[in-house]
Amino acid sequence: MLESEPVADRPRARLSWMLVAASVLLVVLVLYVLFAGYLPAKQKVAGLERELRGLYKREAELQTKLTQQDQRYALRDRQLAALQSERDALVKRLEDLERELAALRRRR
Repeated sequence: MLESEPVADRPRARLSWMLVAASVLLVVLVLYVLFAGYLPAKQKVAGLERELRGLYKREAELQTKLTQQDQRYALRDRQLAALQSERDALVKRLEDLERELAALRRRR
């Protein structure tokens, strides 16, 4: 029996070396994909996330400035409306006083 067995074991030995070589090749490919593809992509995503957070912060600052400007413009509009109504009231009072003065001059 010992004489016939070594012939049968020989293809197994070749198959196991082929399996080891294929496994090593698979590990090399996985490591290449991991380090050459995944990690740089992950780093790029992290960089883009940082940039996006910065943009969100900048947007919040600009939104705050816009709100403050809107409040200032609303205040100026109210002040302008108040000044216009005051001016209109003064114009009307001036016209009334001019009419009174003209009436007094006519009486004399």
